[in-house]
Amino acid sequence: MPSFVDDIAAFRNYLQAERGMAANTVLAYGRDLERFGQWVEEDSPADYLNPSLRELGQYLSFLRDQELAPPSIARHLVALKMFYRFLRLEERVKQSAVELLSSPSLWERIPQVLNPESVEKLLAAPEPSDRFYPRDRALLETLYATGSRASEVVSLKLQDLHLDSGFCKCLGKGNKQRVVPLGRPAIKAIQEYLSDFRPKLTRGVSDCPWVFVSRGGRALTREMLWILVKKYVRRAGLNAKVSPHTLRHSFATHLLAGGADLRTVQELLGHANIRTTQHYTHVDRDRLKAITGNFIHGDR
Repeated sequence: MPSFVDDIAAFRNYLQAERGMAANTVLAYGRDLERFGQWVEEDSPADYLNPSLRELGQYLSFLRDQELAPPSIARHLVALKMFYRFLRLEERVKQSAVELLSSPSLWERIPQVLNPESVEKLLAAPEPSDRFYPRDRALLETLYATGSRASEVVSLKLQDLHLDSGFCKCLGKGNKQRVVPLGRPAIKAIQEYLSDFRPKLTRGVSDCPWVFVSRGGRALTREMLWILVKKYVRRAGLNAKVSPHTLRHSFATHLLAGGADLRTVQELLGHANIRTTQHYTHVDRDRLKAITGNFIHGDR
């Protein structure tokens, strides 16, 4: 009889092999279910294959006790629902009470965003005296100009850049490719980095495909990108909670405030479901305009 660990391993394989989900997404679901496994081990429900609604309520209380934010709890619940739907496909369970649980309503909150002045402070944070100044400046400009996920930016290849035409190609979740325009500041910063600085980092390395690299032509990782952004967030004197994803949220919010339609923003962000994009519209448009003014990144 398969154990809980066996079921989780099979679920991960299903997500990657049959659903074609990106490795990062599979890892995220796996981490959420590991927390569920921690609860199963500590609270010992009668049968993890058929938890009662009361037991699932206790699991939600367990998540709250760990001081997780409502959006994080909602994400854990999504992972749990997908896991039990998989178990139904495998005929391991007939039905699950997890489908009766609803996600926390705060999924509907607009994500944290920076106002344009704060964005400008962050983009201007790298200084010429910094060791990797041209790269870091281009990196921050690309993050904001494209609204891309951190994983998409570090995965950019030279062949994905079309600077003369003003766009780049991003490979998003589910290996779906999309075309994203680049504003003039981003194009200028990337061109200067590619012509003057990147060759020094890739010296002696042939056929290095990545746009953003460290010394020796090694591709940057998501963790390295996160550390870099945090470094410049501190220097700019911004909220410590600002992360690479905050620039993505800011990109989307500023576009909507500038009059972009929801479908366009959905395409640029690479959202499969427009409901995800709608998270950015839950603040009155007039209030958004008051926050952002008439700021359009490409024309600043």
